[in-house]
Amino acid sequence: MYGLGKAIELAYQNLEKNNKHIKELRDYYVEEVQKRIPHIKINGHMENRLPCNSNICFRYIEGEGLLLNLDLKGICASSGSACTSGSLDPSHVLLAIGLSHEIAHGSLRISIGKYNTKEEVDYLLNNLEQIVQKLRDMSPLYKA
Repeated sequence: MYGLGKAIELAYQNLEKNNKHIKELRDYYVEEVQKRIPHIKINGHMENRLPCNSNICFRYIEGEGLLLNLDLKGICASSGSACTSGSLDPSHVLLAIGLSHEIAHGSLRISIGKYNTKEEVDYLLNNLEQIVQKLRDMSPLYKA
């Protein structure tokens, strides 16, 4: 019990600093995706959300292909909701807020932590941009 109490104490001491850092990285990631990649949809409110979370739908591609290609680059992500990680089904939350199955199926959930760096986010962005374009080039739904 002492260990858990100490862990909570340490986490609380740095909570504001860590949340500020995480939110800055998340906001940078989302802003850059909007600049670099067309045909996307940001899911959720930009302010009223956890600082570590972003969920973006990439039209004309499937989440599975996106995840496999990111994994090959050493990038961990998810395409479903947090409570169904490991499932290839689109997030039931995205479907419940009215997204079509097709659009929700192209969602990508990224979680950023206190140890992540801007350089890691740039690595994600550069690879994501290339992967999305590669998958869209193969998609019969995408017309450039």
